[in-house]
Amino acid sequence: MRTSLPRRIVAEFTGTLLLLAAVVGSGIMGERLAGGNVAIALLANTVATGAALIALILSFGPISGAHLNPAVTLTDAWLGGIAWRETPSYIMAQITGAFAGVGVAHLMFGLTVYTVSTRVRSGTAQMFSEFVATFGLMVVILGCARTRPSTTPFAVGAYITAAYWFTASTSFANPAVTVARSLTNTFAGIRPGDVSGFVTAELAGAFCATLLFGWMTHVARIDPQTKHDIGM
Repeated sequence: MRTSLPRRIVAEFTGTLLLLAAVVGSGIMGERLAGGNVAIALLANTVATGAALIALILSFGPISGAHLNPAVTLTDAWLGGIAWRETPSYIMAQITGAFAGVGVAHLMFGLTVYTVSTRVRSGTAQMFSEFVATFGLMVVILGCARTRPSTTPFAVGAYITAAYWFTASTSFANPAVTVARSLTNTFAGIRPGDVSGFVTAELAGAFCATLLFGWMTHVARIDPQTKHDIGM
């Protein structure tokens, strides 16, 4: 029996909250302990985020699917995995959960609940990086979900861990995460003026990945009467 919508919404809110607490909190901890070494701070941020993603998807996946990302929710709705009428509730839960997670991270480290970020993340390279990061994330999710769904949490965690390092933007790959990180003036922050470019690139990456992966995995069935291939 499918979990009720209210329970799924709470799962999306809670999962995204904990994800942002991990992303922002590990960024703060890494920066404090790294002694000015940005590479070490990023490594700490990367490991914590990748590990948290695996744990959260394993925990909330059976309840809500553990989207924790509006791009994933929109893709799932497009492919028929979630009803379009439920999509706004999922996305609102993710966004509010993300903002709550930033506040939780700040409180854990004795900071002001919200601080507007001044960290510049602009330019074509950054936008393209977000496109690539989200494109790759969606390909990983769609590929694993289609044939080996039990591996999805580990694949997503591994991909995001890698994408932190091979993209110039450090792979936000999530519109809810991007918007919420504009209110943390810490290692994980993004200047509010740069948010729209990131979100646009992320949604474009998700859209292109869904189109391409749908075409690559197109399966033909055989009509038993005519023996002709009929596209599904």
